[in-house]
Amino acid sequence: MGCQVSVQMDAGKILSVTGNTCPRGDAYAREEVTAPARTVTSTIPVTGGGRKVRIPCKTASDVPKQKIFEVMAQIHKAGAKAPVRRGDVLIRNVAGTGVDVIATGDVL
Repeated sequence: MGCQVSVQMDAGKILSVTGNTCPRGDAYAREEVTAPARTVTSTIPVTGGGRKVRIPCKTASDVPKQKIFEVMAQIHKAGAKAPVRRGDVLIRNVAGTGVDVIATGDVL
């Protein structure tokens, strides 16, 4: 839906959240100003997969925003061997975040 949310803060503490049209907007705004996180998507090279040479992947959940470049560096260095199925873990605990990188497609 989207809404124009404003967060008032003082000394790193949230005083109020306004403009949200649902509880989800309030929660998002609070997280975004205190601990922003993102899902990272990319591809990883795969060998032995016939015509497909890369497999799409993503972090299984959000990672801290300040870790994104470290996550991408590890993804860039990674590789996989076919067969790989959607949901397979390609990198465990990427960049020490506690989050795995998983395949989002199949290469058989």
